[in-house]
Amino acid sequence: MTNWAGKKVLIAGGLGFIGSNLARRLVDLRAEVILVDSLIPQHGGDLRNIAGIENRVQFHKLDVREEAKIIPLLDRQDYLFNLVGQTCHLDSMHDPFTDLEINCSSQLSLLETVRKYHPAVKIIFASTRQIYGVPDYLPVDEAHPLHPVDTNGIHKMAGEWYHRLYQKIYGLRACILRLTNTYGPRMRTKDARQTFLGWWIHQILAGEKIKIFGTGKQLRDFTFVEDAVEALLMAASDEKADGQIFNLGGEGRVSLEELAELLVEIHGSGSYQIVPFPKDLKAIDIGDYYANYRFIQDRLGWRPKTGLKEGLKRTLDYCRESSQAKPAT
Repeated sequence: MTNWAGKKVLIAGGLGFIGSNLARRLVDLRAEVILVDSLIPQHGGDLRNIAGIENRVQFHKLDVREEAKIIPLLDRQDYLFNLVGQTCHLDSMHDPFTDLEINCSSQLSLLETVRKYHPAVKIIFASTRQIYGVPDYLPVDEAHPLHPVDTNGIHKMAGEWYHRLYQKIYGLRACILRLTNTYGPRMRTKDARQTFLGWWIHQILAGEKIKIFGTGKQLRDFTFVEDAVEALLMAASDEKADGQIFNLGGEGRVSLEELAELLVEIHGSGSYQIVPFPKDLKAIDIGDYYANYRFIQDRLGWRPKTGLKEGLKRTLDYCRESSQAKPAT
């Protein structure tokens, strides 16, 4: 692992769930951290996510397509963690052009800025397992065909291809991580725009029934955010990651019904119900999914360390405490 002390790091999407957790880890490692975020309300960026480290990072509220503003921020940076993105699958279907702007145009603009002004920076791009669509086989490895089922998946796939193209044609150093159901402290819980699990946590803490769409038998794996952060750091610091695409994943797999039961057990109360899929969600559901992360394990030595029960407990504890700390409105 790189000695991060004094390394210059820019995190695009730095006030979001994963970006803010990454920032905290880098601050602990004594890196010099700049955060960029547009703070679009629907996309998860929140100033509260950097509470306690706000004086140890620089923050700039801007869109990465604002070339004149992003150019000086990239100056002499060692690493660019590109976590910019719109993650809500339904939003992408209801408003595909906004998704196109955020997940394609923003990516292309940022890469052009890097190419023209700061080609030495290493880029780590956060992609998604959503680009695989309905799996042809399980567990899904990086050789699996890409056939996304929604607009978001198509645009995230295009974002990947932009990075791959700029690596091949212009020699930029880039690597891609396909994230899988990342969860943990600071995840968005006020709606299902980031993950269904965030909304489940909202429901159980509000004393509501968790609603499981479908049969409840759908299988998933989950990556705790601290494990995802370690994968990002490994991919950044190891030259063997340059030009590569890596799946992340979790230890084992669990059905959605088993996941709900585990949440209820950890919380100490609550219940769930299995309900039919809404029509618009059913149309883009992928069924079972869990990842084969052998490639990143073999190449970089990464594997998830946080078990699902421990990760859920830490997430629930954080969400309870943060909700109690919020001012009354």
